[in-house]
Amino acid sequence: MNDETVHQLCKQAVSQARAGADVVSPSDMMDGRVGAIRAALDAEGFQNVSIMSYTAKYASSFYGPFREALDSNPRFGDKKTYQMNPANYREALIEAREDEAEGADILLVKPGLPYLDIIRLLRDKSPLPIAAYQVSGEYSMIKAGGVLKMIDEEKVMMESLMCLRRAGADIILTYFALQAATYLCNQKR
Repeated sequence: MNDETVHQLCKQAVSQARAGADVVSPSDMMDGRVGAIRAALDAEGFQNVSIMSYTAKYASSFYGPFREALDSNPRFGDKKTYQMNPANYREALIEAREDEAEGADILLVKPGLPYLDIIRLLRDKSPLPIAAYQVSGEYSMIKAGGVLKMIDEEKVMMESLMCLRRAGADIILTYFALQAATYLCNQKR
C-alpha cells in the first residue's frame, strides 16, 4: 500500500501546484513520500513549490473533535499503525533526518502543545523551519474552558501560541488564526 499511496500523493501534489499552491503538505506518514513528491513537482516544473512534511504526526486523542465533525473516526482498528507512538521521541528525529534528505522545506509537528519537546528537539537539530499544528482538540479545550468561564479564553489562546513559538515553531497552524490576528491587531492600537 505504501508505494500506491505515495503515487497518489504525487499526483495530488502536482495537481495542487497546478492550481497555484505555493506549499503542499500531504497529511500522511508514508515512507519515501517527500522524495517522491519533490521529484514529481520538479519534473512538472514546480521547483519553487515547497513541501511541508508531516514529519512528526503522532497517534493522538487530540484529533477527536475534527474526526467527530467529519464523522471520520476509524470504523475498525486505529491509525496507530502509521502514526507515531506518543511515547517515542526518537522516531521524530529519524523522520526529520529522512525528510530533510528527501527535500522537505518545512518540518511539521502535529499536534503542537502536547509535543513541545519534539518541536524543541527538531528546532535544535534542523536548519529547516519548524511548523506546529495546534489541532482541534487543543482548540476545543481552550474554547470549552472559555465558554465555561474556567479560563480567560483570549489569554490562554495567546499563551498557547506563545508556548509553541518559544519551543521553536517558526510557523503555527491553528484554528485560532483569525481570532489571534484580531487580538494582535487590537493590541497595537
